[in-house]
Amino acid sequence: MSDLHAAIDIGTNSIHLVVARVRPEGGFEIVSREKTSVRLGSGPGDLRSLEPDAIERGVEAITHYARLAESLGADVTAVATSAVREASNRDEFLRRVARESGVDVEVISGVEEARLIHLGVLQAVPVYDEQLLLIDIGGGSTELLVGLGPRVLAARSVKLGHIRLTDRFFADGRSRSKKVAECRRYLAAFLAPVARDIAEVGFERAVGSSGTIASIATMVEHHHGREPTRWVNNATFDREDLGVVVDEILAAKTTERRGSLTGLDPRRADVIVAGVLLLEALFDELSIPAMTVSEYALREGVLLDRIAAGDRGDVMRQLSDIRRDSVLGMADRFSADRSEVEHATDLALEMFDQLGDHHGYGSAERDLLEAAGMLHNVGLFISHAAHHKHSYYVIRHTDQLVGFTEGEIELIAQVSRYHRRSAPKTSHEPFVALDEADRALVRMLAGLLRVGIALDRSRSEVVADVECRLGDELEIVLTIAPGADADVEIFTATDRTDLLADAVGRPVRIVVA
Repeated sequence: MSDLHAAIDIGTNSIHLVVARVRPEGGFEIVSREKTSVRLGSGPGDLRSLEPDAIERGVEAITHYARLAESLGADVTAVATSAVREASNRDEFLRRVARESGVDVEVISGVEEARLIHLGVLQAVPVYDEQLLLIDIGGGSTELLVGLGPRVLAARSVKLGHIRLTDRFFADGRSRSKKVAECRRYLAAFLAPVARDIAEVGFERAVGSSGTIASIATMVEHHHGREPTRWVNNATFDREDLGVVVDEILAAKTTERRGSLTGLDPRRADVIVAGVLLLEALFDELSIPAMTVSEYALREGVLLDRIAAGDRGDVMRQLSDIRRDSVLGMADRFSADRSEVEHATDLALEMFDQLGDHHGYGSAERDLLEAAGMLHNVGLFISHAAHHKHSYYVIRHTDQLVGFTEGEIELIAQVSRYHRRSAPKTSHEPFVALDEADRALVRMLAGLLRVGIALDRSRSEVVADVECRLGDELEIVLTIAPGADADVEIFTATDRTDLLADAVGRPVRIVVA
């Protein structure tokens, strides 16, 4: 693996590139940074679609960054957040990016975005041993997370961002008193349930990691007579400081007047009213006394995550551990007894491991199978009838799966959906929407999961172990627990081998050792 890594962060307001080199002693050092304001989320429709000119700006910026990373010899990881996540035409944008830049973009959930920002913040602010509240204000959404060390204790993503709020309340660039009051009432109502969730967990220190917050901190530094550098990392301001900046920004009634405010980047003049009112509401609703600024955020977190995936340096916990924790937490919340699915999942994983030379999948796909196995019954929370379809819905729309991309969550949901009843069909729109490689993966994992579940049909672990022997046919050899009757399991598994047989390309036979 290369020692140079590049992360591209495709946000609602800007697209960022950061290139870093892995340090032998752990962590990384920044080699290059770039930022382009593209306003992917600009235009009418509350971020429901990407405008053609915004797509052009985005593709051009990402292509430029990809070429720059290539010239430095860095591999590239790209993630997209709110604007792309919510756009109805996001697939058009992602296809163009892949075709013109060669970069495959991962669309991440709001909660996953918060987790990655948290990783970045831990590299910039000395808060590892404190229970921190992290706030990142973006153009389309705001991410909140409570963490202690590498652990995520609570995470929320809310559809409040400076571009979204500007379009709703200040589209003409003027900060009229009536609109300011409306925006404040709207924010207080929207944030009330979030504040209750955060209060239940509690925090010792608040950290802000967005460009909006850094801009406000810069203005605070000027008010105190300090000449800030471009780098405001670890700067701190309190509620009184924020109030002074709020008053100054609101007093400048137009975009033009705000553009001349000391310490404010003129490029933020049209959206800073919404941004500062949002931060004010967060301070008040969450009872934040003061906030520390982190210049590291999502892109640095992506880098750290990329390094962790390659086992390079002391980078805290591995992604698979974080993923598994969130899966088990969700299983516990939606299932009465986790043990009902654990043994079936273990059997499916044993078969996955033994067939590795045949299917060629690795630890990432194994994580997906384990997640689908542990969560395949969450649909019972809604109804027993057609619960496999309910499981798909619950998994697909949850915000509790941390460490997975949107695409991976879709695959987990589909594997869970096909753990019973019909196999994938051309009439199933979500399945058909997958590319050919992902359809093959869903068939393989769902086929293994079906057999694993069948081999624990009575939920009494009568099948103690399995051995896969691959020849002209796939023999699944069962080791039966002493004194146990496995007739039900053998019959059920034999009846449910069709999908696995299709995936491995040969008949499947269940035999007893």
